[in-house]
Amino acid sequence: MSGVHGQDALLSADAVLHRAAERLAHRFDGMVNPETVDRVVFESYAALGRTAVVKTHLPSLAERFALDRLTALAQSKGVLAKPVPEVLYVCVQNSGRSQMAAALTRHLAKGRVHVRSAGSNPSGAGILPAVVTVLEEIGVEVGEEFPKPLTDDVVRAADAVVTMGCGDACPLYPGKRYLDWHLADPAELDIDGVRAVRDEIRAHVEELLSEVSPAA
Repeated sequence: MSGVHGQDALLSADAVLHRAAERLAHRFDGMVNPETVDRVVFESYAALGRTAVVKTHLPSLAERFALDRLTALAQSKGVLAKPVPEVLYVCVQNSGRSQMAAALTRHLAKGRVHVRSAGSNPSGAGILPAVVTVLEEIGVEVGEEFPKPLTDDVVRAADAVVTMGCGDACPLYPGKRYLDWHLADPAELDIDGVRAVRDEIRAHVEELLSEVSPAA
């Protein structure tokens, strides 16, 4: 019986993903061909599904992930304008350091840059609770962010790529700025340690913003 239910869930997810691909194909008409849109949607679902602990909302998360990847793909092809610089943060699980950096950058930049984050081996358990807590302490919301795998399209679209403990996982492309921030892993720290990492990241972010997008 459980096999039948599993098959029904798979068929249901398949239908939702096909509808998502249709919506995104319409949105990116003339920029990305429908076959590529379809592939990115189903790839995104499979990639998130490999690590997700809870799969209830996986199709909708896959659509959001695919939208971001397709936007990056269109930007890297030069068919979609980049109104502000793109910054990509990469750590191992995309549940701690890179999420903190992305949230702090959004908070401090106030629209002067666009931010993405990813993980070389993303967590399936969501953003670390301690990370959410220490960000909320300073009035920074993580919102509906979730761990995402690192993909080639978001690297190609980035102007600056910041890595944090993920080694050589990030592909190198000419014309991009690469930085490596040496930071402790919040997953291995108590709450005071996570606060210290947050403050260290904030200082790094402020310096980066002064370089890639100076305030008017």
